[in-house]
Amino acid sequence: MRRRGFLGLAAGLSLAGCGYRSVDAVYSQPAGAVPPQYAGRVRIVFWSPYGGVNGKALDGLVAKFNESQDDVYAEVQFQGSYDDVAQKVAAALIAKQAPDLAVLSDVTWERFFLNEALEPLNGYLADSSVYQPKLFGEYVVKGQSWCVPFARSTPILYYNRDAFAAAGLPDRAPRTWSELQSWGPSLAKVQSGGRSLRALAFAKVDGDWQFQGNVWQFGGSYSRGLDVTIAESGAVAAGEWQRSMVHSSKLAYMASSPSTDFANGLVATIQESTGGLKSMTSKAKFRVGAGFIPGEVASGIATGGGGIGMLRNISAERKQAAAAFLGFLARPENAAWWTIQTGYLPVVEAAREVPELQKLIAEQPNYGVAIAQLANARQQDAIRLYGRNANVAIYTGLQQIYADNASPTKVFSAVARRLDAIGDEVRRLYEEKVL
Repeated sequence: MRRRGFLGLAAGLSLAGCGYRSVDAVYSQPAGAVPPQYAGRVRIVFWSPYGGVNGKALDGLVAKFNESQDDVYAEVQFQGSYDDVAQKVAAALIAKQAPDLAVLSDVTWERFFLNEALEPLNGYLADSSVYQPKLFGEYVVKGQSWCVPFARSTPILYYNRDAFAAAGLPDRAPRTWSELQSWGPSLAKVQSGGRSLRALAFAKVDGDWQFQGNVWQFGGSYSRGLDVTIAESGAVAAGEWQRSMVHSSKLAYMASSPSTDFANGLVATIQESTGGLKSMTSKAKFRVGAGFIPGEVASGIATGGGGIGMLRNISAERKQAAAAFLGFLARPENAAWWTIQTGYLPVVEAAREVPELQKLIAEQPNYGVAIAQLANARQQDAIRLYGRNANVAIYTGLQQIYADNASPTKVFSAVARRLDAIGDEVRRLYEEKVL
């Protein structure tokens, strides 16, 4: 299931409002047991969306934690995608069961917060100042922290350095989208898989995350607060530029998996998460470059990825044990190791000074690009963060532009009407709990 599945469930069974859960009740854990070698410890269950390279890295961190002390046993349980985790947490609460910790995405933790399913964390964090302020601050509402940053990312522009060289282009990312467009004809002269190389691939699903930054780059926004602005000039200009790239100049296209197409050499550039940096580099058979996402009339990129929330419906003992694990993850050497293994941003400030990470950046500058670009990051517009299925409404509109050559003005006017209704659904809780 994608976000639409979880959000539909959450809408129909409001986590706090339908009487099926008591906010302060203590729920059981998901099934499992403490292995004999860790007998006598407090068990905590951590639900994760990470498989593959990132999943192995997380398993390594959890194993290191379990060997580092004698009081807590952490068990990581893979649940599928970010959306799967959120849907399963919601379903578990209905069943009066709760993991102790869960990775919640940039557009799902807000629902659990609004519905009082998350434990406030201020009393559990020994020193919140260790975290990167911009990333930590995104989980702070009215002075209280509701998650801690963990697998945080921004989009970066990956580019095929070999293809750029063959096209006679500079070995760097384009500085503006207009510059990339001007490079498109040169890239089209490069043959890949029996066809002209395309300049850019747009994501078919969930591309609304990357497009959030693109809208800012063209001077627009999705919303101001919950007041929808996607049908205004800046967002329309971003949509029109992308429409022209696909349908007028034929330099771009919609892809089911831009990262797969890029790794296979079918497209010259993509906007993709920093969290795929290690995987992307290992899969590609060419030299991978990374640069800042281009600007246009402005700059700005959306942060994304996952933070870790503690569920409110667990015992005090489990909360203290879960807090010990969060403290372990916040150690600079552990945060740096996670960045090295995955490409996710270092969420702890001192992690940047860890020698192993500094060595990696010196040897593979792409990692440094991802960190440096954080200076351009902004918190996403509220309608995407708090609006139920707002992301689906936006990327469905983008699909119409990419696939059908639909007018961005007309598409975003229809999307705006849907987002207005979505905003109205959550406005009371948003004004009460956020503003």
